Amino acid sequence: MELELRINGVIKSLDVTPGESLMKVLRREGYVSVKHGCETGECGACTVLVDGMPRPSCVMLAAQAGGCTLMTAERLGSAQHLHPLQEAFVETGAIQCGFCTPGMLLSAYALLSQHPHPSEEEVRDALSGNLCRCTGYVKPVQAVMCAAAVLRGEPTPPVSASSTDEGVARGRELRVVGKSEHNVDAIKLATGKPIFVEDIERRDMLHGCLLTSPHAHARIRTIDVSQARALPGVHAVLTYQDVERVPHNTAGQAWSDASPQDQYCLNDTVRFVGDRVAAVAAETPEIAEQALGLIQVEYDILPIVLDPRRAIEPDAPRLHADADGIYNASRNVAAHIQAEVGDVDRGFAESDLVVEGEYSVQQVQQVPIENHIVITYWDEDERLVVHSSTEAPQHVRRIIAPLIGLPPRRIRVVKPHGGGSFGMKQDVVLEDICALLTIATNRPVRLALSRAEEFSSGRSGHALIVRLKTGFKRDGTIVANSMLLLANTGAYGMHALSMLRNAGLQTLPLYACPNMRFVAQAIYTNRPPAGAFRGYSAAPGFFALESQVDEVAKRLGIDALELRRKNWLQAGHEHVLARALAAVEEGSKDEAGQVIESCGLPQCLQIVEEKLAWQEKRGQSSAGRFRRGVGVALAMHGSVGSGVEMSEASIKLNDDGSFALLVGAADGDTLLAQIAAEVLGVSMADIILPTSDTDHMPFDTGGHATPYVSGNAVKRAAEQVRQRVIAVASRMLNVPSGTLTIEDGIVTAPAGQSVTLAQVASHSWYVENQPQIMATASWKSKGQPPSFAAQGVEVEVDTETGEVRILKAISAVDAGCIINPLITEGQVEGGAAHGLGYALCEEMVYDQQAMLLTTNLSDYRIYSASDIPLLKTYLVETNEPGGPFGAKGITDVAFDGMAPAVANAVADALGVRLWQLPLTPERVLHAIHAHAAKK
Repeated sequence: MELELRINGVIKSLDVTPGESLMKVLRREGYVSVKHGCETGECGACTVLVDGMPRPSCVMLAAQAGGCTLMTAERLGSAQHLHPLQEAFVETGAIQCGFCTPGMLLSAYALLSQHPHPSEEEVRDALSGNLCRCTGYVKPVQAVMCAAAVLRGEPTPPVSASSTDEGVARGRELRVVGKSEHNVDAIKLATGKPIFVEDIERRDMLHGCLLTSPHAHARIRTIDVSQARALPGVHAVLTYQDVERVPHNTAGQAWSDASPQDQYCLNDTVRFVGDRVAAVAAETPEIAEQALGLIQVEYDILPIVLDPRRAIEPDAPRLHADADGIYNASRNVAAHIQAEVGDVDRGFAESDLVVEGEYSVQQVQQVPIENHIVITYWDEDERLVVHSSTEAPQHVRRIIAPLIGLPPRRIRVVKPHGGGSFGMKQDVVLEDICALLTIATNRPVRLALSRAEEFSSGRSGHALIVRLKTGFKRDGTIVANSMLLLANTGAYGMHALSMLRNAGLQTLPLYACPNMRFVAQAIYTNRPPAGAFRGYSAAPGFFALESQVDEVAKRLGIDALELRRKNWLQAGHEHVLARALAAVEEGSKDEAGQVIESCGLPQCLQIVEEKLAWQEKRGQSSAGRFRRGVGVALAMHGSVGSGVEMSEASIKLNDDGSFALLVGAADGDTLLAQIAAEVLGVSMADIILPTSDTDHMPFDTGGHATPYVSGNAVKRAAEQVRQRVIAVASRMLNVPSGTLTIEDGIVTAPAGQSVTLAQVASHSWYVENQPQIMATASWKSKGQPPSFAAQGVEVEVDTETGEVRILKAISAVDAGCIINPLITEGQVEGGAAHGLGYALCEEMVYDQQAMLLTTNLSDYRIYSASDIPLLKTYLVETNEPGGPFGAKGITDVAFDGMAPAVANAVADALGVRLWQLPLTPERVLHAIHAHAAKK
């Protein structure tokens, strides 16, 4: 049918079908700022203004918009003429991944059009329909308030990360490092440019779709795809009978990872509801869906097991046969790890107080607003091109090559800008199947997961049971510490071993202790497979450890902060558990543990103690209905002893004096550009960052401490390029190279004579006949030095409903040298907000047949702008000797400690300890009633 729409001031006559959504029509017409996020109108990524009102276009039929005036983010402004809202979002650091930014901008625009003087509460309410996983909403709200002032003609203060502790001298004045530069992609993201995978269009592109299992454990008896293949418009139907049976692991990790090789592209046995059964490629999504309905499958239903404690019993269903890397298939143990320092049993015997506790944490989803999406096609050289939202393009190529029967040299993986990940996109989830569909059809194929499929078939964080036993002297000295960990890895063990190791190495050594034991197992169950998640399973360990430290302080009558200060890890201490683990895994008894070179915990905890008013508020809960409490938790995060991490960087000088920076890092491009610009003596505008592409970018292991590992590689490469620039300039100016400086793209001698970088490039080529000035450098490390954090929370608990309300949340983070205060502060705020949801409301819930019940953003609730309490961030600067300019990574440390801080605050308010996350109203009420029944 023909439909007339006024879109961004232009009247268009469009041919649409009666059932087409407005989102689909707008994207088809090229308005790519309208993003696909949920299909149910809950995330706000597809927001458009309909007659001035924000509407989710994914649940609005295009026919409903007939005769209406529509506005998308493209209308707001261009890169040359940004709207004040766009400019404010850029300058305040409100744009991180940017996937949700266009929708937020339109919601804010609608608000300011009606209310030029909004309160902060009104701004939060206006943005509450636009979910964001990266920012914690602090900076988007700040951006809207700033834009409102600009539109009113009022002066606004300069934007900066005002809460930074400038206590560490860097030794010399830096020009770019340490400055609050905006995200290098911020303007593109604010103006709705095509920057994500879903914005890519290919001629004759087919649409892929997956048939998944309705059963948690079954064997396929028969599968008939004849009707599906006969359907007009269907070009391929693949089952386990059509693909090679190659065992593999889908985790995007270093090649030496020993996690099980327990998966197949398509298999005759399914092990969770949502497991792959078949794949279809068709002319349209509708035909593909219709074809799935024509596939006839008969299953032999097999017994299921959901609880890891039940799964290790001798009579439990066996989920996997013996396979490479599985620790004990007969007991469903995917991986096992054990390490010990000192004599733990003797330590407990010598302790004056021994406290034991069992702590449970839930299975959670990462919930990036951009779903998994892949587009594959053959290029003109008959090479397979894979555009993916992955974090680890190098690993994707390595993993899928044997699965699709192509050598890696014939595969090119391109990673456009990503719409969030938080670990979810480290794995191969769709790339192999999409590639196989392109090989089968010889056509481009697009394959994406819906939001419901993300929950049921994607990846999630591990559910864990942590048993912690600690021994103390009467004066509060820790004598022995033992952690036993049982992880639910779900149907497959892609991260089983590395996740277990990280859970122990990150947590137990937070407190210096002569006797430590860590034993952990990852157990197969019939839940969806667990993968990488923010903190990489360190958060459950900190929930146990920091909750137990508070309990011990209470029993010993010692202030909880003083108990931490008495025992915490300090600069100069050795990370002894890393040495013990290396002895077990590598057979090396002589390898030293990592020495902690920098630690800002004392400053961090001091800040939290003061800002939380700890001494005045701790233990002061009243006996009324609403009770208040405060809680604190510490955390550290690195990858100590996790094996070799590696990054490479290439830099070349262009003819105009700019530099191209090629690096394989998953994120942190802005920080890496700042490091390069600092060394090379140019501005950020002179650093060009091409899209990550395995054809061009150097190798990277895909770690998450970008400023440290990738930053060191960038700094080394930049230093080599700088030396070569100086060498050429010294010959041009006939002065010693040691006397030259580079600033603002100009090489200057002491007497004032100078040449530009563009002149250096031309002289090198045309006069000296030298090759282009460029360099490649790498950085390898046995681990990444830990960052540290102290976090404090004030809560109010309603004892009649069990609701926990966060009044204040404070994060003080040791970030090493702070490369970019604004971006670093935003990362901390995002991690802290994510941690609050982890503590209070996020949980994947199943029925007894392992059917997931939380498959949309109403049932699985993440924080919105109206939910977020007052978040305060304080950046403590230390100097990490091995880091570029003293920097280290901080991505997950603000997430790791938030849940135990909340749990400790609730315990302070109620006098009742909860041992299971999340702290839902039901669990809080149950704890209150159980405690009252004991009196």
